[in-house]
Amino acid sequence: MLNTPALAQDPQHKQRVIDALHGCVPSYSLLYTPEDTTPYECDGLTAFRTRPLCVVLPQTEEQVQKVLQTCSKLGVPVVARGAGTGLSGGAMPVQGGVVLSLAKFNQILSIDPLHKTARVQCGVRNLAISEAVAPYNLYYAPDPSSQIACTIGGNVAENSGGVHCLKYGLTLHNVLKVRGFLMNGDPITFGSDTLDAPGLDTLPLVVGSEGMLAVTLEVTVKLTPKPELARCIMASFKTVREAGNAVAQLIASGITPAGLEMMDQRMTAAAEDFVHAGYDLDAAAILLCESDGTPEEVEEEIARMSAVLSECGASKLSLSQNEAERLKFWSGRKNAFPASGRMSPDYMCMDSTIPRKRLADMLEAIQEMEKKHDLRCVNVFHAGDGNLHPLILFDASDPSQLHRAEAFGADILETSVAFGGTITGEHGVGVEKIGSMCVQFTAEELTQMQRLKIAFDPTGLLNPGKVIPTLNRCAEGGKMLVRGGLLPHPELERF
Repeated sequence: MLNTPALAQDPQHKQRVIDALHGCVPSYSLLYTPEDTTPYECDGLTAFRTRPLCVVLPQTEEQVQKVLQTCSKLGVPVVARGAGTGLSGGAMPVQGGVVLSLAKFNQILSIDPLHKTARVQCGVRNLAISEAVAPYNLYYAPDPSSQIACTIGGNVAENSGGVHCLKYGLTLHNVLKVRGFLMNGDPITFGSDTLDAPGLDTLPLVVGSEGMLAVTLEVTVKLTPKPELARCIMASFKTVREAGNAVAQLIASGITPAGLEMMDQRMTAAAEDFVHAGYDLDAAAILLCESDGTPEEVEEEIARMSAVLSECGASKLSLSQNEAERLKFWSGRKNAFPASGRMSPDYMCMDSTIPRKRLADMLEAIQEMEKKHDLRCVNVFHAGDGNLHPLILFDASDPSQLHRAEAFGADILETSVAFGGTITGEHGVGVEKIGSMCVQFTAEELTQMQRLKIAFDPTGLLNPGKVIPTLNRCAEGGKMLVRGGLLPHPELERF
């Protein structure tokens, strides 16, 4: 692979790339001046930034294919980008590389209400799918908090979930087929239009691959019938341990809520001040527990959930009386991130997953970390599946605070692994957590991941430097050493 950092400083190289790309797309679809490329220097993780050599905005699949073929021939790295709402730096450009913006691929191509599927381009917004299929009494189940802006291609890259993923699953469980191109421009299809596909099942490889294996252009999604009724309980608890134990007990009792979210007192106060959702500000933590289905099913499940929550020490139970109030309860949770932005100049949203029974332990551990790093943290969790989203508050203009925020985040991830969890749930690894991969995985496991990457992208030009650390990087990370020791693997050190 070419030395892209060095080439990035070569004006002749930049001009060669731009001249070549002018043959792939119209001139108005190619951005290369600093004022035009600066908005693409990061995604939702603003702590890390790199300005790309140029940005290409193709409008047709043929143009995408030509761009990839051209960059492959020139040895120029490519980073595909959707709406830029990712939170782990997965869409951050590579120095000397090209950003492939797929924003113009925003059409819903077909809807099949009989088979409950829709065929959409990668740039279609998550919420737009549900809006388009609403006349058929259907919707697209995964609902990340950024669903008004995030795109289905980005959801595929990160295997996004949302507040209702406990019952309805992540992106992987709601997608049938993904079609796109490899780095060299060859077309590729993962999955099929049916529930099974001939040969090896490669769909789980691309969903969650963070744009490292292929460029997604078209996705066939499953659609879910709208439930007749949905109601939400807001349960208040005097301690975070009681709230955490209630989550574990709800699942242990055989109940699978449509949604089960947890917010600590600081997060509740911030969300209430932002959207006025009617939250209990005296509670140390609140749970939002939703039931959906037929009226009879909902009534029975609400009664069971209320009984479990009361037995676990809930000090107050508030039940939504209508659809408007249910949406109001959820509005605070879905606006947790922008609400946090009003509390601090910057925040770092972490994303890890732990066993549900360790939720209370994790919250107490984070409280100790706040003292250790001298920073505040507000907490909101996809409690039902143990997916944590602690938001570390800091000021990025202060180098000391940025350094402490990064150390705080690493502590959270390492503790999650120690509790039997993982370093990510749905935000991906990107550049943010690449060092923590050394904590989670052995040298052999990292090598196999790199070999898989090489199988789809032999030149390593598609979204390089993300997700999979080299063994040298693990060795340089101090205590972030690969479990089981370092082993020589030439394939892992290639890029």
